[in-house]
Amino acid sequence: MSMDPTPKPYGSPDRPGESQRPAKVTVPVIRGRKGSESPILCLTAYDYPTARLVDEAGFDLILVGDSMANVVLGHASTLKITLDQIISATRSVKRGADRPLVVADMPFGSFHVSHEETLRNALRLVREGGAQAVKLEGGAARAATVRALVEADIPVMAHVGLLPQSVHTQGGYRVQGRTVASARRLLQDALAVEAAGAFAVVLEGVPAEVAAVVTARLKIPTIGIGAGGACDGQILVFHDVIGLTLSPPPSFVRRYAEVAEVIRGALAGLRDDIVKRDFPGPQECYPLKEELPLGWDIGVEDPSNC
Repeated sequence: MSMDPTPKPYGSPDRPGESQRPAKVTVPVIRGRKGSESPILCLTAYDYPTARLVDEAGFDLILVGDSMANVVLGHASTLKITLDQIISATRSVKRGADRPLVVADMPFGSFHVSHEETLRNALRLVREGGAQAVKLEGGAARAATVRALVEADIPVMAHVGLLPQSVHTQGGYRVQGRTVASARRLLQDALAVEAAGAFAVVLEGVPAEVAAVVTARLKIPTIGIGAGGACDGQILVFHDVIGLTLSPPPSFVRRYAEVAEVIRGALAGLRDDIVKRDFPGPQECYPLKEELPLGWDIGVEDPSNC
């Protein structure tokens, strides 16, 4: 029986009893999932172990989001995180994630001054951080910025609707698209970033009915977060999903674990065992290689007594 000579993902042909690794998710793969029956699976991650777990769970895209400012660094908004912090986190995620497309957020201030500075910052995310695409907030007003990045061979995932970086100009974290005028502006924003070359667009904080129409009108995938089930994919913040945030999550979040409670229980157990001197026990101690004779410490001078 002859082997199939067609090259397989990661090089080797199929062999009996061996499973092939899933192929790497790329920007064209994400674009090709538009309208697919299989939703695009997206989640945030900010470090190596989290990225490994998200990869193992089969997610398609990892966003190194500026939400790290809130859930990891303890800031009240995303505005405090820096480009260097996002670059460092992206490096860690890249070490843990193999299959998913890794997208890095462009933090507040990194794409607001000029196209030249925006390109320089995005190039750092790709070259130093290892990001395979960047995400930036804003619609029609950012279309020229999106176009400049795409022309520089940097894939862009756009973000419209509720914009956390615009918390001051929007007067808080407010759902967008609730009125006819607002819904039309949202659609115009999405069409503008699509025309500028974005390969996907995040719809955040949008009524499901509006997101469904936007999704139907666009030729690129929509990734929903608080935008209903008609989007081509869904994304949430990792810490919200597993219950590791220390404040109530947004209403659109569904928790699948209460990890904070597990950690509290574990730390309380360690504390109690140390207090009772039950930890460390014999199993946590190293054995001697030879017996110590009586008075083995005699003759060892204490420098403080010299």
